[in-house]
Amino acid sequence: MAASVALTYVTKLTVVETLGVNVPGAEEVNARIIHDKFNANISLTGASTVPVTKVVVTQKALAAGAATLDLTALTGTNGATVDLSGLKVQAVKFRNPSTNANTITVKFGATNAYLLGGAAWTFILEPGMEIVAYGNDKTPDVDGTHKNIDLAGTLTQALDVVIVAG
Repeated sequence: MAASVALTYVTKLTVVETLGVNVPGAEEVNARIIHDKFNANISLTGASTVPVTKVVVTQKALAAGAATLDLTALTGTNGATVDLSGLKVQAVKFRNPSTNANTITVKFGATNAYLLGGAAWTFILEPGMEIVAYGNDKTPDVDGTHKNIDLAGTLTQALDVVIVAG
């Protein structure tokens, strides 16, 4: 049986705001408002309009405080090389483990940059912080000149990485 990829992308940030007393236009004291209209729950496969066909889940170790994620030569779950050439990065998650002592910067590559978030994107993650992004088939294709994501931190710290492409 051929390998397949299915992605469930869920983002949820539900906030309950309790309004205080003397709020103009509120009929009740301490009226509650639930903010949840921007939550997402999306399921993707190789056959969906936004396709997903390959995945890499890894912990990328830095060497001397630096590393590069080459999207044409990633290490897959079973140790095989995963090449995302011709695909779009549909979803990513970068997490700086709370056991790390310092920040890790995730950004476009210094050479052959993959423009995940435009021409000059950067995430600076403190220990315990994470960022999740959904490309919605709008990210660029991976190719030989658009493939690198650079990591910068301290010594041999590691970054948790999930990349789903299609």
